[in-house]
Amino acid sequence: MNYSNLFKTGLAAVMALSLAACSSGSGDNGGSSAGTDTAAAIKLGASGPITGDAAVYGLAVQHAAEIAIEEVNAKGGTQIELKFEDDQADGEKAVSAYNSLMDWGMQISLATVTSGAGQAVAPNYEQDNIFGLTPSGSSTAIIYKDTVNNKDPYGVLFQMCFTDPNQGTASADYLAGHTELGTKVGIIYRSDDNYSTGIYQTFKAQADKVGLEIVATETFINSDTDYSVQVKKMADAGADIVFLPIYYQPASQILVEADKQGYTPNFFGCDGMDGILTLDNFDTNLAEGLYMLTPFSSDATDEKTANFVKKYQDKYGETPNQFAADAYDCVYAIKQAIDNAGITADMAQDDITAAMIKEFTSMTFDGITGLSMTWSASGEVSKAPKAVVIENGVYVGVE
Repeated sequence: MNYSNLFKTGLAAVMALSLAACSSGSGDNGGSSAGTDTAAAIKLGASGPITGDAAVYGLAVQHAAEIAIEEVNAKGGTQIELKFEDDQADGEKAVSAYNSLMDWGMQISLATVTSGAGQAVAPNYEQDNIFGLTPSGSSTAIIYKDTVNNKDPYGVLFQMCFTDPNQGTASADYLAGHTELGTKVGIIYRSDDNYSTGIYQTFKAQADKVGLEIVATETFINSDTDYSVQVKKMADAGADIVFLPIYYQPASQILVEADKQGYTPNFFGCDGMDGILTLDNFDTNLAEGLYMLTPFSSDATDEKTANFVKKYQDKYGETPNQFAADAYDCVYAIKQAIDNAGITADMAQDDITAAMIKEFTSMTFDGITGLSMTWSASGEVSKAPKAVVIENGVYVGVE
């Protein structure tokens, strides 16, 4: 069988489904599969938004996972078959996508791309005893049942990305150590979003510990479209750096509003900011000088990163973001665990999951988003973040 042709055919089908969904406006899920159809293949499931407002995240994860699986399968040995369902970053659709994946025979999972969808299906993974490694679902609600105290983990769900609390703490520590970026901190966050509020809360707590001066804090909700009041309050308070623990869509509107008001602080975000350079109808010049913490820098010169970036650019005509890099690492971390444990496709599901958990809580993994990664029994990853800044329309590593 020509695996290259199969991959291209699968990708074409995904693109066709995506376009059809966008044009029709229907809520139907679009599924895709890639890899190999041999009986010996491990069935790897995933869901994410490949249509809708958050499609830039889901498509990045899907594309990078397909690249990694194509590489893995070409080497022989462990074979992986991927099925990717469209959940449109919606909890109910994520449950439907999960059920479709289980009907297909999913044995291991990349879980979900977004946190809200991941929270919705987390109990299903525990109930069915399916091991999941999310590339980008950063909320603690994906891995913990008790998110107030971050206790009682599901035990089967792990994260490749930082949890939201870790992002907040790391951001405060970074700004405290780089006062050249600003000393008077303003914060704008989305109050009805777990991702944004989770990062804000831990940022604020750590800022108090390390002595950051927060001069203004403003919020918005998902339905808001006017950010003039929030931006003006940042300017009136004299904030010379504005922390935006939000996704790139509202961030782009805040940057537009700041430009209208002639307000020019440094802006600083987290992983949700990744994607702002590919936003339709956005003047990317307004993002010049924007900083963010991320585990991945596409301009890194190590061979593994350079090869991945080139392959992604050649195949999709754009530079991979952090979501893509995390997904690429997910596939290889899963492969490492499969190989270490000697997992085969004909094993009982409970045995597969037990072996994956044992490996992930004991192994060390080197990827393009970090070296010497380890995981706790709760599913949280330990790796060092990196700072990048947008210069001349591209992400550039700061250090």
